[in-house]
Amino acid sequence: MKIIFAGTPDFAASALEALIAAGHDIALVLTQPDRPSGRGMKLTASAVKEVALKHGLTVYQPEKLRTAEQQAPLKGIDADVMVVAAYGIILPQAVLDLPRLGCLNIHASLLPRWRGAAPIQRAILAGDAETGITIMQMDAGLDTGDMLSIHRTAILSDDNATTLHDKLAAQGAQAIVAALNDLPQLQSTRQVQPEEGVTYAEKLKKEEAQIVWSASASELDRMIRAFNPFPSAQTTWQGQALKIWQASVTEGHGAPGEILALEKEAIIVACGENALRITELQKAGGKRLGAQAFLSGNELAAGQQLGQ
Repeated sequence: MKIIFAGTPDFAASALEALIAAGHDIALVLTQPDRPSGRGMKLTASAVKEVALKHGLTVYQPEKLRTAEQQAPLKGIDADVMVVAAYGIILPQAVLDLPRLGCLNIHASLLPRWRGAAPIQRAILAGDAETGITIMQMDAGLDTGDMLSIHRTAILSDDNATTLHDKLAAQGAQAIVAALNDLPQLQSTRQVQPEEGVTYAEKLKKEEAQIVWSASASELDRMIRAFNPFPSAQTTWQGQALKIWQASVTEGHGAPGEILALEKEAIIVACGENALRITELQKAGGKRLGAQAFLSGNELAAGQQLGQ
C-alpha cells in the first residue's frame, strides 16, 4: 500500500520500522519539528525522523496541519491510507479525508478506556489488570473513531511505564501490519466504540509526582511504576528532593513517611496502609542507585521521616 505515516516518539518509530519491513510504500513521513533536548538544549530529531532518514524517506515537519498551505504536501501523494501513531498534532477533517481508505490510528489502550495523551501511565496508575492496542479508523474526535481490531496484554505487577510502553510498541507494530493486510474485511466489520466505559488519559503533570505518604502502599507502588521514567515519583529527605524509581508493597506500620527499617538491599517506609520496600532511588544531583549503594553513601536511619 501507498502510505503516509504520521508519528513522533519511539512508540511510533517501532510501527514505521514494521511497515517498512513489510514492504509498504511509505510515500511521506510526518513528524513534529525538531525540539531542543538535553543539557545543551540542542535541536534533536524525533525517533520517527531518525528511522525515516535511515531509510531514505521523505520527511515533512509542519507545526500544525490547519491551513491549505500546510496540507499541500499531502494532497499530491494519492495515498491509500494514512497511519498515525502518537503524532501529537490534531488532524483536521480535510486531512482525514485525503487517503482513499482513510486514516488509521494505533492507540495504546483498550478503547474507549483511556482516550487521550497518556494511556499507558493512566492504566498503571488506575491498577488496571490489562491494556492493549486498538487499531482505530480515525474521525475528528479525540480517539473516538470506530475500532478495527483490539489486541490485549496483561499489566504485570512489576510493569512500569517503560516496560509496558515497549511491549505495546511491539504489539502495535504487529497489529498495524496485520490490519493493513486485512483492511477491507476489518473496515466492513468495524465496531462503534461503546458509550459506557469512556475514560480520558490526561497528559502527565509534574505536580502529580509528589508522593503523599498517607496514601496506601499499593497506590504509591502504582504511582512509582506509572511515573517511571517521567515525571518520576518523588519525595523529600532532609529538605532535599528524592526520586523513588523502584519499590514494592510490604507489611509494616508506622507514621506515614517514617523509615521503619534499613535492609541490605531495601529501605522500608510506612504508608497510610502497609509499607513500601524501596530498592532504587536518587537524590538531587546524584545518580540512580540501588538501595544498598545509596545507603553506603547516605546516613539514613530508622525513625527518620521522608516527605519533610
